[in-house]
Amino acid sequence: MSSWSEFRLAAEEAARAAGAVLEDWASRFTVSEKGPADLVTEADVAAQRAIHDLLHGRFPTHGFLGEEGLAATGSDPETRWIIDPLDGTTNYVHRFPYYAVSIALEVRGVLRAGVIFDPSKNELFSAEQGGGAWLNGRRLQTSRFASLRQAMLIASFPPGVKANSLPIQRFLHVLDRAQTVHRSGSAALNLAYVAAGRLDGYWSTSLKPWDMAAGVLLVREAGGRDSKMDGTPLELAVPDLLCTNGTALHDELSRALGEAAPR
Repeated sequence: MSSWSEFRLAAEEAARAAGAVLEDWASRFTVSEKGPADLVTEADVAAQRAIHDLLHGRFPTHGFLGEEGLAATGSDPETRWIIDPLDGTTNYVHRFPYYAVSIALEVRGVLRAGVIFDPSKNELFSAEQGGGAWLNGRRLQTSRFASLRQAMLIASFPPGVKANSLPIQRFLHVLDRAQTVHRSGSAALNLAYVAAGRLDGYWSTSLKPWDMAAGVLLVREAGGRDSKMDGTPLELAVPDLLCTNGTALHDELSRALGEAAPR
């Protein structure tokens, strides 16, 4: 085990606990008098609470950053958990099986452990710095497709995206050059699928740190590459992400995305 295994294993336990909470709440959707929006908010908050309570109980000095209003600095200010208890909310509401729990550990600005759990498929993606990336105990490796013409890609759009906006122009520009381009609704699973070799690349300009922290580490540990869309180093606090399988595809996709931007 590496020095980060204890934290990865704790994150795996927390992710499974949160996934169980999500599936329990989903079973109530058809029998509750409340609307889906109210229920999903309660499910989200309950799942985040399950994660926080387990990890805080295990590591009381650590800080937390979570989608559902969770921002706490621990007595160890250089260590924090970055949590998305439900990535893919719209999919979850519609019972479309593409949503996940995402948990990452960041120490002194470096991602050290990451877990993404898909409760609908019981798929647990996990990684630790220097220890590789895994899916239910199987070692992950990114794909080897090296050109846009071969690539199966995926993208995320910001809420309320307009037909003539830059994200749509980028999507159409790449669509004309790649084998296929998808949009799914879960950034965490998009990144997990790049790590697993199911997708070859992913880009977005609408993500928060909790959307991408665990997935970025998965991609890195599976042999992939991450950056901003222009190829410069990724910053978790900046919503500008390009992740690929790590082949020459990365630079080619970066150039294509740049070509769609106004001069």
